[in-house]
Amino acid sequence: MKTCDFCGCYEADPQRLLAWTTAVERGRAKSFCEACSRRYVRSMEAKLDSDWWA
Repeated sequence: MKTCDFCGCYEADPQRLLAWTTAVERGRAKSFCEACSRRYVRSMEAKLDSDWWA
């Protein structure tokens, strides 16, 4: 089972976890549910280093 680090919801179905995103912030791994991933995707993209866009 995985818990969303933003909203706190959880998911136990491995198939549904495919839509979740992960990130490492300050050395700590975080997971975000599908709803939060969709809602905040632009914010996540804005944090990527410029090397990702080259």
